[in-house]
Amino acid sequence: MGNSGGSLTTRSAGDLHQHMWAAGFTGIDDTEALAEGWQTTHFADAGRRSLPALVQRTETPAVMVSFLDSDVGFIEALAPDGNNWEGLLNREKAKSYEIPLEHFPIEPAVAGALAWAAASGLTPDEEAIRQTLTGSALFAEELFSALIVALGVPGAT
Repeated sequence: MGNSGGSLTTRSAGDLHQHMWAAGFTGIDDTEALAEGWQTTHFADAGRRSLPALVQRTETPAVMVSFLDSDVGFIEALAPDGNNWEGLLNREKAKSYEIPLEHFPIEPAVAGALAWAAASGLTPDEEAIRQTLTGSALFAEELFSALIVALGVPGAT
């Protein structure tokens, strides 16, 4: 069992790599521009306080996922107003890793995702968020891509 990095999606002006590096992210890949200032990138590792440091530094919302062998994804999202939520991707696979699913209840994650999206100026799709948080896929990266679309991030596919 190993870590296979993560993905970050945020709305940020300027050099996202510089902000991520300063916030403690490592192994940062090229950034993909989405729309309306939103960007996404992959990284090798993030520190425990990397997401809050990034949001504080950029004063913009961000959502990230840390992958466990591309099988399971641990989601963290934070907006500058402090609105945050956490979730888990690929619950069935997480069971096989003996990850305690009770630490990642679905309803609070859905409610948190909806509030975070609204605070971020997005128009989320509640049912699509729920499906993503309860669904299964061969790779957790597929579920994260679907989640970004469900959250209403402009230009996400």
